[in-house]
Amino acid sequence: MPALVIVLPLLAAPLCVLLHRAAPAWFVYLITTWACLGIAFLLFVQVRIGGPISYAMGGWPPPFGIELRLDALNTVILLLVTGIAAISAIYAKASVAAEISRERAYLFYAAMLLCFCGLAGITVTGDAFNLFVFLEISSLSSYSLIAMGAKRRALLSAFQYLIMGTIGGTFLLIGIGFLYMMTGSLNMADIAERLPAVADTRTVEAGLAFIVVGASLKFALFPLHVWLPNAYTYAPSSVSAFIAATATKVALYALMRFLFTVFGAAYAFGELPLGEVLLVLSVVAMLSGSLAAIFQTDVKRLLAWSSIAQIGYIVMGFALASTAGITASVVHMVNHGIIKGALFMAAGALFWRMRTISLNDIAGLGKDMPLTSAAFVVAGLSLIGVPATGGFISKWVLLEAVMEPGHYGLAVAILVSSLLALIYIGRVVEALYFREAPEGRSVQGEAPASMLIATWTLVLANIALGLYATPLVGAAESAATALLGGGA
Repeated sequence: MPALVIVLPLLAAPLCVLLHRAAPAWFVYLITTWACLGIAFLLFVQVRIGGPISYAMGGWPPPFGIELRLDALNTVILLLVTGIAAISAIYAKASVAAEISRERAYLFYAAMLLCFCGLAGITVTGDAFNLFVFLEISSLSSYSLIAMGAKRRALLSAFQYLIMGTIGGTFLLIGIGFLYMMTGSLNMADIAERLPAVADTRTVEAGLAFIVVGASLKFALFPLHVWLPNAYTYAPSSVSAFIAATATKVALYALMRFLFTVFGAAYAFGELPLGEVLLVLSVVAMLSGSLAAIFQTDVKRLLAWSSIAQIGYIVMGFALASTAGITASVVHMVNHGIIKGALFMAAGALFWRMRTISLNDIAGLGKDMPLTSAAFVVAGLSLIGVPATGGFISKWVLLEAVMEPGHYGLAVAILVSSLLALIYIGRVVEALYFREAPEGRSVQGEAPASMLIATWTLVLANIALGLYATPLVGAAESAATALLGGGA
């Protein structure tokens, strides 16, 4: 099963191209993603019951061959990636039909499957170079998907993402090369065993620096975030929803895996001042991203700047290098993935109907599209951190983590960022419900049922996690304990 979660989408992608038609390609995409979700759930249960799973590709034992390794951390991330992909497959049919020409739709589904394959591969691999390969698979397909956006600005956005993503991937590869130079191994667990003997060398320190900067470019940590707003804004709606919910989370996971499993918390956060640097950048990201979101007039761009702020929350958690902090990071990775997926899906449903989602153009749509508007409001309340939502659980756990060592300034930053979120989400709610519709506008009904079902599935999942967070918090605590206890 660890191999199938990669092999299935990798084989399904060329099958979509061979089918050469939109409808059968979408069906292949749908079946593949739901099959992978089932596999991910079974793997999650197996790891919770029996501990980590190691699978040697081709029968070559690690460290000589490529190892797929599943533990308490990456099974949670794998569930998020496969779950969002499966729900996005339902959403995509009507969304893609409206935004992608029928002649190119089958290529779109092939690229989505390759992106999904890359993200799943990053999550399950135990090999550092293999992680880089999967990162490039997901990145290259993402560039193509963003370029398929309806506006010409999508091409420029994809090109900007390509340049920044290539720099990030190069930095990551250089860092992995430095580690290989000093340890002679690419297996993460094997590198972790060999690294202490050479940890004091400048080569290892340089490798850590390159990996941190490369991964930070991939998940858009301030000030390496310049590619993200345009990429999310001009990509097709289903792409924005899928990438915003998964891609940055997987890149964050990759950095956590290197810092805690390969380098070890004692080295990365004890001997080096990495924790302090990441904490400062996380606070700046939270505040600057939220402030920028307030001044946006396009709903997707507003949500994109919000994502930059939310990345700050996640980085703040694991930068504390404590069990509570890592737990908060994992919880918010899952909750924010679900929240942001729902918000971008709701925005995409508004775009499906209006062909524009500026605040002026969506004025009064709360009455004309009540289900879509209500989904946006509920997901937005969760982003703010209102009780009975997943976002509240995330921020509560993070506040506990920063208060434990007495970081009261960080707690204030979290509260201020949440208040800023109230302002920018409030601007959208005000446009939907408290502004008059423009003269002459005629809106006939809701978005298609498939889009509403997918959007509300994520909204209800978020509420469920807010009302009953014990399984998620428990899984996150297990992941944190494993990471700080020496790894995977």
